[in-house]
Amino acid sequence: MNDVVPALPILITEAKFMLKKFYKFLNLQDSNDKTLNDNDLDASKSNTFSQINFNSFYEMSQKLGFESYKRLTQTNLTSQSIAFGLLNVSQQFATAALINNPVPLLENQIQLFQNQMQLLQNSLLSLVTEKFEPIVVPDKGDKRFIDDAWSKNVYFDYIKQSYLLYSTSILDSIEMTEGLDAKTQQRLLFFTRQWLNAIAPSNFILTNPEVLRATKANKGKNLIRGLKQLLEDLDKSAHLLSIRMTDNEAFMLGENIAVTPGKVVYRNRMFELIQYVPTTQTVNKKPLLIVPPWINKFYIMDLKEKNSYIRWALNEGHSVFVISWVNPDQSYKDAGMETYMHEGLLAALDVVEKITGEPNANVIGYCIGGMLLALTLSWLAENNQSQRIASATFWTTMFDFSDPGDLGVFIDNDIVNALEREGDKKGVFDGRLMGVAFSLLRENSLYWNYFIQNYLMGERPTPFDLLYWNSDCTNVTAALHKFVLRELYLGNKLIKKGELTFDNIKIDLSKVTTPTYVVAAIQDHIVKWKESYQSTQVFNSEVQFVLAESGHVAGIINPPTGKYGFYTSNENVSDPDEWFKLAEKQERSWWLHWGEWISKHSSGTVAARKPGVDNDGLPWPVLCDAPGEYVRIKAFEALA
Repeated sequence: MNDVVPALPILITEAKFMLKKFYKFLNLQDSNDKTLNDNDLDASKSNTFSQINFNSFYEMSQKLGFESYKRLTQTNLTSQSIAFGLLNVSQQFATAALINNPVPLLENQIQLFQNQMQLLQNSLLSLVTEKFEPIVVPDKGDKRFIDDAWSKNVYFDYIKQSYLLYSTSILDSIEMTEGLDAKTQQRLLFFTRQWLNAIAPSNFILTNPEVLRATKANKGKNLIRGLKQLLEDLDKSAHLLSIRMTDNEAFMLGENIAVTPGKVVYRNRMFELIQYVPTTQTVNKKPLLIVPPWINKFYIMDLKEKNSYIRWALNEGHSVFVISWVNPDQSYKDAGMETYMHEGLLAALDVVEKITGEPNANVIGYCIGGMLLALTLSWLAENNQSQRIASATFWTTMFDFSDPGDLGVFIDNDIVNALEREGDKKGVFDGRLMGVAFSLLRENSLYWNYFIQNYLMGERPTPFDLLYWNSDCTNVTAALHKFVLRELYLGNKLIKKGELTFDNIKIDLSKVTTPTYVVAAIQDHIVKWKESYQSTQVFNSEVQFVLAESGHVAGIINPPTGKYGFYTSNENVSDPDEWFKLAEKQERSWWLHWGEWISKHSSGTVAARKPGVDNDGLPWPVLCDAPGEYVRIKAFEALA
């Protein structure tokens, strides 16, 4: 600490200048440029905001205050449960770190103080001498501080490094604390990370050099545009702010997204069934039925022609049928997993059989759609109907819920109880809240960067089809939400033989003999690949496990022209880490590998099947063109 003393006179003499440079609204120049004058800091003498309509600004500010107050005062049992849970884990941390073993925490704080003092000295001396090597640098991939001013301007560099030192110290103190169980530590780390990333200097006008430059260049109009966009987003948000990620007006379903030709050939209250127009003269005899998750829309598989799985499957000679789930409103409160099986997957299999004449189909289940497929396979096995599904393919489906990743921080008995009470009251879980929760799993890249872009920079989001789909949420019925959280996430009963009662049977995946292909993604933060790998240990059938590169979406939607490969092995050993050591990497899309596998279960070819005609050549009713009507219903519209 003594080496800081010589810097104190500099601190005193440079204080006023430092303040001016910190508020560099009008001129972000090199840190040694001292041309900033007092008038630059006086808004009344600056033309920066001279062209703003302050009446409009006042009205929007009033509305923002009202909307914020309304949300803060709303009774939300789930938020209260999370808050009480955080208080509990904080108390456990305080006991473990401050009472039981305070020495590591004290050492951590001393180190932080020394680093901060050294940073202060380096920054002050940089005003009059040379630049110093940074004490701390952002992690690789942290895009919040890529602007040159964060490193070339001494004051923004100081703000950045001070923040990084502080954040790292806090997270380290949690990780090094002994006596915390893994669940408590994970939850504390997650929510602490959320808070630290929320208070990052990049998220505030006066401490973000890019925003300050934009404010000067736009004479403050960027802030007005941002405020307007914030109010628009609040108007379409649930309890938590849903930030617009893309230009929603740039996409029209059936026109420039989800455009593969097809027809809706069946509709009930739960789903529409789409049969796609074949692109080949002959098709595989066994039809292909795709079961998407009901927390997202199905057209992730049909964003555009070059990466459309549906179009690729058609070109490979499959008769493709896709379930498009309804976006439920409050009247669906009691529609549970059994309903989604009987009035969903099983009903779809019935229709596919009637149209094609085939007694069974190859079925794909994506994410939660895969959970429904697994339960249905067990149900069919118990009811001697396994022959209805020729093969089963699972995309990023969780079988073992013992480690649900960061999603687990939102799930414990108290929170599930609160969600159940909310569900009993409202009938559905608002899909917009689920969308925010998933975004906060990658908060800097999927939340705060859009906060800065939309509300501080005042920019319109750029058109991006994947983000349009990601924002197009669906609601989840209360009964279904309760089943998934309590029986699967909390109880982890899917993989445990005979512990899950489902539609009057005991689920036992070891009785499933259907040929199975399982795809997981190595960087998936929603479904960890090792939890998906456990399927190889429970199914009593041929299981081909494939580990794709990338994450939950990009790892799956990876056409042959894509950049990601995959790992596979012929031996499904019990230890997933050992499996990975044995696996060989292939530098191609897993789609091609699956195509080779599914050909063994396709039973030859027949003449192409066209929507509107059944297997006997008789007319089959067509309700509308793909992508149908259910997919167009937004979450907030269903709740309206």
